[in-house]
Amino acid sequence: ATAPPPLPRRRPACWAASAPTSAPSLPFGRSDRPPPAPSPRETPPPPPSRSNKSRSSSSPPRGAQDPSALRVGIIGFGNFGQFIARGIQRQGHAVLATSRSDYSEYCSAHGIRFFRSLEALCEEQPDVLLVCSSILSTESVVRATPLAKLRPDTIVADVLSVKQFPRNLLLEILPPEFGIVCTHPMFGPESGKHGWSKLPFVYDKVRVAEEGGQKAKCDRFLSIFEQEGCRMVEMTCAEHDRHAAGSQFITHTIGRVLAQLNLQSTPINTKGYETLLQLTENTVSDSFDLYYGLFMYNVNATEQMDKLDRAFDDVKQMLYGRLHGVLRKQIVERVPMP
Repeated sequence: ATAPPPLPRRRPACWAASAPTSAPSLPFGRSDRPPPAPSPRETPPPPPSRSNKSRSSSSPPRGAQDPSALRVGIIGFGNFGQFIARGIQRQGHAVLATSRSDYSEYCSAHGIRFFRSLEALCEEQPDVLLVCSSILSTESVVRATPLAKLRPDTIVADVLSVKQFPRNLLLEILPPEFGIVCTHPMFGPESGKHGWSKLPFVYDKVRVAEEGGQKAKCDRFLSIFEQEGCRMVEMTCAEHDRHAAGSQFITHTIGRVLAQLNLQSTPINTKGYETLLQLTENTVSDSFDLYYGLFMYNVNATEQMDKLDRAFDDVKQMLYGRLHGVLRKQIVERVPMP
């Protein structure tokens, strides 16, 4: 018998679905017309911008878009630390924070990296380490800082209401290559809630190396407050404490004294009395530890307290002296002397 003719070979289905690799092509493909523009889904996404939204990510890259952006590590992230952090972020810098209390949820919602220990924060080697702790706890905080984990050109700054104390402390503890900038924002969350424009910011560049990048880093840090509109006031720490004792400490003292009087609003308040009530409210809203720190850590505070005592005695003598003269005339000199 004759064998049946062989069946024709069939191409696999996958071959039919793909174009032949050996087919000649025109310059633009299968026709002489250019291909259509890619659809929006095919267009690669633009590089991330430094908008507020991009800066609010949980771990902003260091200087990814702006080489001059700083990473500022804040020690002590209470109300004032959070207040300062907002200004730092508005100027495009990254904030890292640590505190005794857990602020991880707040930091996650505001684009800040929170560290549960000071050691973990220092391992990130921030450009600036900003001490926002209370006056009373500052020494223990600085002494507990693992300085060996930081870069030699790190700048350490503080925002305490007294200045000679942190200046001397940082000069004593920090290695000589570390930069030191003592600052005092003369405002807070209440007075600066509508912006920092024209509010005084006092600073003293205690130790900043001219060579290398430390000076530029210091200038960028101070520019945060300048760009926020602060009135920049450069003065020595000693000069600051002399002025502060006669202004800030006296203000807090008068407010504390008025609070002891338990002043109450009346139906006939004068503008002056309203001012006293507001002063009392503003003063007692701060902790007594702050007031005690203003007294204990400013060598000029005792002198101001003594001046206040003498001034109060002088006013009493003026009142009682005039009263004594009136009573003498009424009681003793009512009958003419012969």
